[in-house]
Amino acid sequence: MNYYDLPRTLGALKHSSFAGRLAQDFTVKDELRANLICRLETGQALFPGITGYEDTVVPQVVNAILSRHNFILLGLRGQAKTRLARLLTRLLDEWMPFVAGCEIRDHPFRPICKRCREMAAELQDETPIGWVKAEDRYVEKLATPDVTIADMIGDIDPIKAAKTGQAISDELTIHYGLLPRANRGIFAINELPDLAGKVQVSLFNIMQEGDVQVKGYPVRLPLDLMLVFTANPEDYTARGKIITPLKDRIGSEIRTHYPLTVEHGMNITGQEAWSRRQSPVHMEVPQYIRELVEQVAFVAREDKRIDKRSGVSQRLPITVLESVISNAERRALRAKEHEAAPRVLDVYAAMPSITGKLELEYEGELKGGDAVAREIIRVAVAKVFHAHFDGVNLRQVVQWFDLGGTLRVNETVESKALLKQLGRVPELFELTAKLGVGVGGSDALRASAAEFILEGLYAQKRISRNEEQEFTGGERVVREDRIREEPGEEFRRDNPGFRRGRGGGGQRNLN
Repeated sequence: MNYYDLPRTLGALKHSSFAGRLAQDFTVKDELRANLICRLETGQALFPGITGYEDTVVPQVVNAILSRHNFILLGLRGQAKTRLARLLTRLLDEWMPFVAGCEIRDHPFRPICKRCREMAAELQDETPIGWVKAEDRYVEKLATPDVTIADMIGDIDPIKAAKTGQAISDELTIHYGLLPRANRGIFAINELPDLAGKVQVSLFNIMQEGDVQVKGYPVRLPLDLMLVFTANPEDYTARGKIITPLKDRIGSEIRTHYPLTVEHGMNITGQEAWSRRQSPVHMEVPQYIRELVEQVAFVAREDKRIDKRSGVSQRLPITVLESVISNAERRALRAKEHEAAPRVLDVYAAMPSITGKLELEYEGELKGGDAVAREIIRVAVAKVFHAHFDGVNLRQVVQWFDLGGTLRVNETVESKALLKQLGRVPELFELTAKLGVGVGGSDALRASAAEFILEGLYAQKRISRNEEQEFTGGERVVREDRIREEPGEEFRRDNPGFRRGRGGGGQRNLN
């Protein structure tokens, strides 16, 4: 219904299509339930933009709403908990009437605050009616240790008492907190464990009896609320905890998770990353680069040097993809090229978007964030390369390097110059068809695909690459890796006489 056609007085509201539901004892949880049932029956999308939760989290949220439960979304950072909570407003009515001017959006037929009761008694059917949209019925609070009960519930307002001339003990001098102001809507608290224990206690009444008691006033406000909480499991031990009586009052605990497949992760990253941007450079992001960026997050989540309690946020591949595109854009702008395509070396250039999002364990701290990130990228390249080139004959390329061929690839080199360098490697450009890049592809795409093949061979340790981005034969790989890196468990098992030297390298124990 058009906003200007909505009833403006209580009398007009009583004779409108809204009267039936308002006359019933229809709470916000009933409203959410009724609209959810309608969407389920018609097959409408419940939470657009939420990918990968269709068979796991969403059914549990649906069950909680159908059960009229307050619920908590429990999961690691970057798992769309807040976004999911905000999308609940899609299940609210488009417009909700309230007594105009009321701070707590009082019910027109059953007002609970003193001001609205007095107004309704005096004006009766001429009581003015205001309207609020569904998205404005969502109130969100980030829990921090300094949040007080007055912030959540309310307190005495001496300034209001002085301005209105009311006695300070009068109910009209209450300054309402966030909970009363969210009346007849959804109230969400993010990072619930960070809320002080005594403030968590103040939520008991609203969750069980449906009312709050403002400090210093013998008044009872029977609020109508849907409560949604979010929390990170790490918070239970790192910063605070959810007190047991409050946990007992939360109807459903719903566990969120990271994408279960690379495809789901790519869909989320593609949806959230700022990849479609205005630029003089036409950007083409190959599918294998998108796979690589997503695989970096998956590899990091499995790496034992990364703190599993902290997790690896889905924001990591989103920001990495944005940085990768920006680096390719920067290269094209400097070279005055009109087309660009990201390369693997652009992923290495995006390391600042990776290292800041990794919480390292002790072993990772010893190795260093940059070193860990580089190894994660290398493993991710190997996985994507294997998926595209498993069983493909790459002997000619490898043999060219083994016979002494060298090739220096720099991430700042323009596409045409790089194509010329890569053209020295036999059969390299024929292999790019496996990546969906044919002879007719742009110079930027062909250079990117060819470079990916070399990086894949390097990741599989079939050829070598030094710190100057120079690819060389595979004969150096094992020797250089043993000099620069700590020997692995398999190497030490096969070489029982090996022990680590003071300089970080390895040496034989000849005794």
